[in-house]
Amino acid sequence: MTDIDVQLRDVTEADLEFLLACEHDPEAVRRSRFTPRPRDAFMRHWKTNILGDSTVFVQMVTVDGEPAGSIVAWWEGEQGVGGDRFIGYWLGRPYWGRGVGSVALGLFLRRETNRPLYADPFAGNTASVRLLEKHGFRRTGTVRHGDNEHFMLVLDSETP
Repeated sequence: MTDIDVQLRDVTEADLEFLLACEHDPEAVRRSRFTPRPRDAFMRHWKTNILGDSTVFVQMVTVDGEPAGSIVAWWEGEQGVGGDRFIGYWLGRPYWGRGVGSVALGLFLRRETNRPLYADPFAGNTASVRLLEKHGFRRTGTVRHGDNEHFMLVLDSETP
């Protein structure tokens, strides 16, 4: 990795246009098998379900002070009553393959202390699967989202 400064900070509404563009990047869509939301639905989802939910922990990834992507943790199901804590992330394509995701995920996992922590990347997204496994996530099986197979990974202890 080149000498770059990767940091995390709180996401603001001003960041949402950048994050919308990340979600709509055709190669990111292909790799994640995630259907991007139309702009209005994206903004509503982020303002209500992410920024407006105190149980969601979301951080903006910056590189040399510029927005690069986001990492988010949320509850699937009811917190404390059989719910599972999941994480997800998006990085802008200019930051792929440069070690940014690895640094950012390491920083995030030191702040997000809930365990176990789950992730379910598309099985064909080998870079994302490797990134999670590098940080201590282990495969526990597969799940289907529509026609696509995703790996279920879990991190059940502090990061290595």
